[in-house]
Amino acid sequence: MTGTRQPTVHDVAAAAGVSRQTVSNVLNTPAIVKPATRERVELAIAALGYRTHASARRLRTRKSSTIGIRLDPVTNGISGSVLDRFLHAVTERADTRGMRILLFTARDPDDEIRQFERLLDGADVDGFLLTSTTYDDPRTEWLIANGADFVTFGRPWGVADVYDDAHRWVDVDGHHGLAEAAREVLELGAQRIAYLGWPPSSGTGDERRRGWRDTMEAAGVDGLDALELACEDSVGLASEAVRALVDSGTAFDGLVCASDTLALGALMVLGSSVPIVGYDNTPVASAVGLASVEQPLEQAAAAALELLLDERPGGDLIGEPGSAGDPRHRLLRPEVVWRR
Repeated sequence: MTGTRQPTVHDVAAAAGVSRQTVSNVLNTPAIVKPATRERVELAIAALGYRTHASARRLRTRKSSTIGIRLDPVTNGISGSVLDRFLHAVTERADTRGMRILLFTARDPDDEIRQFERLLDGADVDGFLLTSTTYDDPRTEWLIANGADFVTFGRPWGVADVYDDAHRWVDVDGHHGLAEAAREVLELGAQRIAYLGWPPSSGTGDERRRGWRDTMEAAGVDGLDALELACEDSVGLASEAVRALVDSGTAFDGLVCASDTLALGALMVLGSSVPIVGYDNTPVASAVGLASVEQPLEQAAAAALELLLDERPGGDLIGEPGSAGDPRHRLLRPEVVWRR
């Protein structure tokens, strides 16, 4: 190795002719690796001078008790409150275990990575809980390459090794949430349910849109492209999008939305003329009597800590993927909360 760059797990894997996961196994659970393979990896580690962050390995042995979480910037005060509620749930559960949460801020993913390096090098934290995952998230790649412990609240969108042991995650099944919302609106007697979501290339948004679309296709509803609306997460823009749909003369008798922000904008145009379902079950949805999909944030917080501590999951975690015996990920199911 030349220059100041430290060797990474990728470098060790390439030198030893093994996968990144095998290197991780040698570092964390060497007993499960064949002796010849383990020796090859250990020789590569020695030759390259690879070292893990000392703090990144202490979380599983409970020699330290601090988890770093980036404090996300305030968005619109409606759907943005979900991450605040999740953070509160994590902090409460961590406190019952004698653990601490260290909050930090960052301007963008690159700045967040610089914060990771600073906190790990200073032994300020032993691992991280990441939120707001995106396609090809550079933060997770850096953490894996540097052998740091972390769990994400949100799937590793666009990553081929989504089930890699090195990438542990907790997520809420947005496909199920919007599919269930659409099914229940159909049961109310609706026949053509529209969808209001975000522009493409949002992993979370795309998943919720597919839940609606799959349900409509299964019900034999055609002309779905005309029923699919998209705008940024804004009450005003949502109202404009729904008003344009109404003015176009497109027939619809129900609406499901990717967020409560969008649903509130739709409600301002449609009133109670058709059933509307939002997503996140925010205090605003409760205040205005809006049906919404509730995310199990308490379960998500519990699951995130279980994964960081390599504990067996509680009995309230469901499904495949995310089965109770899976050590890598948890996929939780939301449910619709009806009002009015």
